[in-house]
Amino acid sequence: MGKIIERVRSDPKICSGKPCVSGTRIPVHMILDLLSSGESFEDIKKAYPNIEDEDIMECLNYASMLADEEVGIIA
Repeated sequence: MGKIIERVRSDPKICSGKPCVSGTRIPVHMILDLLSSGESFEDIKKAYPNIEDEDIMECLNYASMLADEEVGIIA
């Protein structure tokens, strides 16, 4: 059984349906891009004060599940 994704949502009315951190218009790919460029959790939270550590971890979990092709998110 895969992990449950609670902090990532996809809504066709928000960011053209791209997966975003719940309650924001911050796409998951943006958080992942920042992490892959070496930004720390603290740097990301300074740039996006409404993001929490758990949101960043959830973005990583979401990416992990996509890589494993077992992801499904609730709209």
